[in-house]
Amino acid sequence: MSNILLVEDEPDLAHYIVRGLSEHGLSVEHAARGDRGFELAANGHYDLLIVDRMLPGMDGLSVVKNLRARQSKLPVLFLSNLGGLDDRVEGLNSGGDDYLAKPFAFSELLARVNALLRRPSHVEERTTLRSGDIEMNLLRRRVTRSGREIDLQPREFSLLEYLMRRPDQIVTRTMLLEGVWEYHFDPKTNIVETHISRLRSKIGGDVIQTVRGSGYLLRAARTNA
Repeated sequence: MSNILLVEDEPDLAHYIVRGLSEHGLSVEHAARGDRGFELAANGHYDLLIVDRMLPGMDGLSVVKNLRARQSKLPVLFLSNLGGLDDRVEGLNSGGDDYLAKPFAFSELLARVNALLRRPSHVEERTTLRSGDIEMNLLRRRVTRSGREIDLQPREFSLLEYLMRRPDQIVTRTMLLEGVWEYHFDPKTNIVETHISRLRSKIGGDVIQTVRGSGYLLRAARTNA
């Protein structure tokens, strides 16, 4: 059974969430203050943290930032009355994995909870990725093509890594927003297209193909040998 920590100061809403998740076979512990929630999250064993942004004692953003400062990998779902784009971006940038604005349907909350719980907690990572003549060293954060080093910005590196882990597979814009930027919503900008263009200019335009109406595909680059 998955263990969830809910940090929410609205009694009726907290009762509603605890009862609903419990009815779906999940174990839920509740804290009404941010400082108490941080103490429990930092010292307990949970599979997911659901935290409101506006809390007494310590606000939700501070709870998550302090957990991440301790190298906590605990998945976090923010709940908030602040549902604007800037608010959601701020929550995700603080270390949140998902963001749900109030009021919300319980079915959506449950779907997001289940999606976060399905994420593997321990994944054996390779230290080197290769696609044709492109090589990526994950430890040194170094990319070369045919032995020539390519200088990438952090987000460009993450974008290329995402594509190299899925060679010859079409990835959608939504997949990239979630996997590279950790946005679980559409920011209504051309951020993906801009970074794809920059990445192509550095590694070569023959590597990343646009699949019209579907997304992008990294075609394994070939050497001339």
